[in-house]
Amino acid sequence: MTKFDTYDVVIAGGAVTGSSTAYHLASNPDFRGRVLVIEKDPTYSHCATALSAGSIRQQFSSAINILISLHGIRFLRAIGETLEVDGVKPNIGLHENGYLFLATDGGQPILAENHELQTSLGADIAYHDPDALKGKFPWLNTEGIAAGAHGVTGEGWFDGYALMQAFRAKARSLGVEYVTGTAIDIEHDGSKVHAVRLSSGARIACGALVNAAGTGASALAAKAGVALPIASKKRMIFMFDCRETLERFPLLIDPSGVYVRPEGDGYICGSAPPEDADPDSDSFELEHDFFEDVIWPTLAARVPAFETIKMRRGWAGHYDMNLFDHNVFIGRAPSLSNFYLANGFSGHGLQQSPAVGRGLSELIAHGAYRTLDLSPLGYDRYLKNEPLIEKNVV
Repeated sequence: MTKFDTYDVVIAGGAVTGSSTAYHLASNPDFRGRVLVIEKDPTYSHCATALSAGSIRQQFSSAINILISLHGIRFLRAIGETLEVDGVKPNIGLHENGYLFLATDGGQPILAENHELQTSLGADIAYHDPDALKGKFPWLNTEGIAAGAHGVTGEGWFDGYALMQAFRAKARSLGVEYVTGTAIDIEHDGSKVHAVRLSSGARIACGALVNAAGTGASALAAKAGVALPIASKKRMIFMFDCRETLERFPLLIDPSGVYVRPEGDGYICGSAPPEDADPDSDSFELEHDFFEDVIWPTLAARVPAFETIKMRRGWAGHYDMNLFDHNVFIGRAPSLSNFYLANGFSGHGLQQSPAVGRGLSELIAHGAYRTLDLSPLGYDRYLKNEPLIEKNVV
């Protein structure tokens, strides 16, 4: 099944996070080990990476998330050179049209506070009053809006599947192996992981294990005695056509949480359901009533041109939702010196994958973070019951 039965690093999960980690390890001049990535679905047809809206922003309320995405946009801009393989430069179709967060009177102080932090860290975010918003985005209905924040540069959207494949291709070119399988058990002695077992019955010994298993992360971590408060939550994306041409359309976030952005010659949109209507789910069923009853009325009120639109299609996928604080757990697991976590991205995995893969590679190769300190996102905050509250959850 593999060339060896022992690897220096085994990564469970080969989507964007696992493949970023594999690439960053293989390209680290201080790392000389063998890396194996285990991926249960080599078509990647059902993974969050392939089914997400594929976007990046710096408009967070916590410094660490802002810094992660500032690195992310720099990486995405240079991806053609960084992840080139045999003269082929990957193209992820990056569109820096920005996010546009809108706030009511009640949300305006938080928007202003977040904007101050974002710009202090180097994010290129413009803060607008309603008149300025109307001048910049004439198609926008600003009724009930007190302010808006728009990413002038550094925010937008891209092809997440292409990013994942670029990481994967570059990792393979550097000697990383990929195998089809599902990691279902972890052999450990309470202080160190020794091997991982696959559903096929195969046993693979490892010097280190990285859990990048997405919605399957909790079940795998439990095999090592690590509890992860992560659940699989269904999220739906709907695509529609609009008759009018709306210039300079960003990724618009309504105060209700409904979002919309351009996609090709149409638009895609979505929203999180209310918490009491958001059960754990592995269903891929598209709920058209959610679009008709919740999303479309909100869009039509905010952008009058959307009163007359034509539904094209839609799809559903799943977030690995961190129920503790909606932020990822990154770093070493408790008690196990060679078990690493990258779990609970809660919808931010694509944009955070460059920094997370780099950070994990540094922990594994050097024993510590060397570029960006990701320790604020460590698992110990869960043990201490100290959630990292993110005010801009989308």
